[in-house]
Amino acid sequence: MTPRAVIADDEALMREQLRARLAEVWPELEIVAEARNGAEAVELVAAKHPDVVFLDIRMPAKSGIEAAREIAALPARVPEIVFVTAYDQYAIDAFEQGVIDYVLKPAERERLALTVERIRKRLAAPMDNAQGALQQALERLAGKLEAPSHLRWIQASVGQQIQMIPVEEVLFFISDEKYTRVQTAQQEALIRTPIRELIAALDPAQFWQIHRSTLINARAIAGISRDERGRQLVSIKGRPEKLEVSRGYAHLFKGM
Repeated sequence: MTPRAVIADDEALMREQLRARLAEVWPELEIVAEARNGAEAVELVAAKHPDVVFLDIRMPAKSGIEAAREIAALPARVPEIVFVTAYDQYAIDAFEQGVIDYVLKPAERERLALTVERIRKRLAAPMDNAQGALQQALERLAGKLEAPSHLRWIQASVGQQIQMIPVEEVLFFISDEKYTRVQTAQQEALIRTPIRELIAALDPAQFWQIHRSTLINARAIAGISRDERGRQLVSIKGRPEKLEVSRGYAHLFKGM
């Protein structure tokens, strides 16, 4: 029988990218549906009964973890679960148990091919008590979400395209009322994630908040100066901008 899959990701371009990669490494796989959030993913799995479901961990309505738990509780046969995520510290323990697999964004052909090989083997030889083992693995994975996990990639709009930008390449983030600007040495991109959410997702040792609307990569700091009004200004390596430091964050630069 032709294997069947559901893809769930809130970004259409990410779904397209995964679909294209799967067509390369698993051409006989039939994508029977695509979901834009976790709630849709549960509904589509219940309706379509796929053999495998690819779930983004961070989705609106329900997270990938929440959706997977509901999928594992469905009365029909439990599909294979693959998490697709920009966070590199998720799923390690559960993945090693052989019950859940995961792929980092952007889905690289070689890594996805290894995942597909494992899924094929599991589909060919289903394990006993698969539902119970999956539930246990998901509980361990949910517990990992409570531990700090730092973002590795920024999914951003560059013109009409969505790009995955490595976090270590970001020089600074600046937010306005609607968007957050992501600045690297080579390009400027926009995301809808507010500064407060980025603070929670990024490594605080690397990214410092210097203003309510500004985060900077500490490794990109070229120097500190003061203007005629006495305000502290941060110079960024290779950039003309001088970013203002609010009084509440001035202590970060004592001794500099």
